[in-house]
Amino acid sequence: MSMPPPVPGLEPAFEVEVALGALEDHGMTRAGHRRVVPIVGGSVRGAFEGEILAGGADWQIVRSDGSIEIDGRYTARAVDGSLVYLHAVGVRSGSRDVLAALLRGEHVEPADYYFRTVVTIESSSHPEFERSLYVASCVRDADRVRYVGYRVT
Repeated sequence: MSMPPPVPGLEPAFEVEVALGALEDHGMTRAGHRRVVPIVGGSVRGAFEGEILAGGADWQIVRSDGSIEIDGRYTARAVDGSLVYLHAVGVRSGSRDVLAALLRGEHVEPADYYFRTVVTIESSSHPEFERSLYVASCVRDADRVRYVGYRVT
C-alpha cells in the first residue's frame, strides 16, 4: 500500500520590514505597465536578524485588472556580517478602489486586499535557508512593506 505525501504546514520563520523609496512609473513597455519601487532599507527578525541594505527594488508589472505582479529583490546583512539575498515573487490584488488608495499611500486594512509572495533565500553563510520554501503574507503601508515569512514544512 502506497503512503500519501505529507500535507504541508506553515511555521513562522521571520518578519521583514522593507522601507520604500519613491515609485518610478516607466509606463507601458513590451512587458506591460512597468513600475519600479526602490528599496532603501529595513530589517529582518526571526530565523536571522539583520538589516535590509539599500539598493534593491521591486520590479512590478501592473495587470489590466489593476493587480500587481511583485518581483522584489534585495539583500540583508545579518548581524554576523554575512549577506542574505531575498527574492519575493507574488501578487497584490483587490478592488480598483482599494488598489488606488494603496497607491496614494492611504491606510487600507490588510483584509481588504490580497498580498502574498513566495520568498527564496540565498546565502553562502546560511545554507539552511536554501533548503526550504517560504511563503509570505504581506502588508503595504504608505512607505514600507511588512511581511511574515512562513517556512513550508
